Amino acid sequence: MQHSYSGDSGDPGRRRFLSRVITSIHAAIAATLGVVLGGAVASPLFGKQEQNWLPAGTVSNLPEHDPLPVTLRVAKEDGYNEVIERRSIFLVRSGDGVLAIDSTCTHLGCRVSWDADEQLIKCPCHGGIYDREGMVKSGPPPKSLARLTTRVDGDQILVQI
Repeated sequence: MQHSYSGDSGDPGRRRFLSRVITSIHAAIAATLGVVLGGAVASPLFGKQEQNWLPAGTVSNLPEHDPLPVTLRVAKEDGYNEVIERRSIFLVRSGDGVLAIDSTCTHLGCRVSWDADEQLIKCPCHGGIYDREGMVKSGPPPKSLARLTTRVDGDQILVQI
């Protein structure tokens, strides 16, 4: 009884089947990675943006044209904790509208304050000066103070953070 070895071990159909199984497994792994990585990249773009409207005061208590400093309490989630951040803004009433201005100087981030005697918003750090609506009058600030979206609901002023 002679056995010869031809180097061909197995059925070509079986090899084709195993090759297709391995290719399918690779494709499934690639698809899973694509979904996971694609979701991680795209989720900030398509995620729900939370609009947080905070009460900032009442129109009846707001002086005409003079910026009124207001401190808002902003609650933010930080893992399992809720962090309360305080944010200072100015509310300015002119006619029927209410303007909310951030109190952070656009030069280096110092807190600005309203000088009622000179009718200007001033930065104590480097001498930046803004008008009552937050527009740069002089000094090193590169741009006006940031404005926040406001709406009036009855007498209540709401600011979007």
